[in-house]
Amino acid sequence: MFAHGFGSDQNSFNAIIPAFEKDYKIVLFDYVGAGESDLTFYDEQRYKSLEGYAMDVIDICHALDLRDVIFIGHSVSSMIGLLAVEQAPTLFHKLVFIGPSPRYINDDVYEGGMELHDLEGLLEVMESNYLGWSSTMAPAIVGNPDRPELGESLTATFQASDPEIAKNFARVTFFSDCRAKLPFLSVPSLTIQGQDDFLTSISVAQYVQEHTPGNQLVILSTSGHCPHLSDPDGVIIAIQNFI
Repeated sequence: MFAHGFGSDQNSFNAIIPAFEKDYKIVLFDYVGAGESDLTFYDEQRYKSLEGYAMDVIDICHALDLRDVIFIGHSVSSMIGLLAVEQAPTLFHKLVFIGPSPRYINDDVYEGGMELHDLEGLLEVMESNYLGWSSTMAPAIVGNPDRPELGESLTATFQASDPEIAKNFARVTFFSDCRAKLPFLSVPSLTIQGQDDFLTSISVAQYVQEHTPGNQLVILSTSGHCPHLSDPDGVIIAIQNFI
């Protein structure tokens, strides 16, 4: 099961999927508000925390009668997968985190990458001009300025998302804190991290590895927050070695 990150959709895994189609059943989906999802299913109360998105993952597993799921989550979906395992541990076999962050905001003992006031300013710009914000943010997130087509592709999916739902999802994502959940993960996991990541960092990936039982860490040479876009072969090899 592949789960996309904020501002993206299931098509972000197109370069990864062919490597697994022969040996595995592939499950792809769009969170409500992204891709071709049905916006009428959006429930502000359900999605006021990441637990609501984890419930969606579990609902999909039940609807498709899935067992021994290998969950591959990008960015915020890494922690959504963590929460899904907490809620329904018997459904999952392994987790793969691509660019995870259990908390994005710095505090006295943790370096998440953002100061609170900077994040609040970022979200204020998003509230006032979502399209302009996404045009700036998407290329910064994907990195690799020498490959502008990657930034253009991510910008397109950002702008195809429902703006109001995206704004709410952003706040839920950036103010989440899953650090206390990491030590209780009951299945093996893999962390895949790139270099010069705008939203997280190698130190955050190392934090995840150090605080999560049975977690392996692979650091790729590619830059940016979307290694499945910028280095699909590296991501494929890391996942294949793990599963």
